[in-house]
Amino acid sequence: MGLDITVLIADWSWLGEAPVEERLSRLRDAWYEDETGLWDHDGPATDGGWEWPCGPHSDSFAAYEFPGTAGSFKAHFWAGEGWEKVREHADPLVRAELDTFLGRLIWQGVDGEGEDREDCGFFHDDPAISYGLLLSLSPDGVRELLTTWERVCPRLGGLREAYDEHAAVPDGRISDFGSFTRLLDNWGHVLSEASRRGWGVVGLSE
Repeated sequence: MGLDITVLIADWSWLGEAPVEERLSRLRDAWYEDETGLWDHDGPATDGGWEWPCGPHSDSFAAYEFPGTAGSFKAHFWAGEGWEKVREHADPLVRAELDTFLGRLIWQGVDGEGEDREDCGFFHDDPAISYGLLLSLSPDGVRELLTTWERVCPRLGGLREAYDEHAAVPDGRISDFGSFTRLLDNWGHVLSEASRRGWGVVGLSE
């Protein structure tokens, strides 16, 4: 449970200029770059939001800090656990859409395996090369998942009663239905910005 996550949106064409085995290191090098990168620099002024690099990569990628998470994966994990507890009480359409949405991003699935959270072929499939890669969505994958989110978002209110009864954890990272939907809304925000730019999404653990 000590896993962290950094969620970035990135220009796939910029990353695609590098050979497949060098694409993740290209993103990391720009992220860690002195003065113009993002690692260990001052983050957003508020608790959460976008952080954009300076210099030559300012139009190539950005990081999104989920409010209230301090970069930890815990909130995402517990959102998945909450969904696990409430999904059987959901409308079948909502269940199918959220299974896809959460399964592609943060949820391990009913059987613990979940969906493949890495777009095959873009990053190297050798974990020694693509170490720390938790998820990747191509621009096409971003648009598809954003469409899923836009379909299910207006229906989430119907889950409130079931969530409060079966999944609320008052002292937890995702304590109630509001916390659950806020985290999902933030993922929707990430997808929306990536889609607007025609970019992909990458989730990394360092």
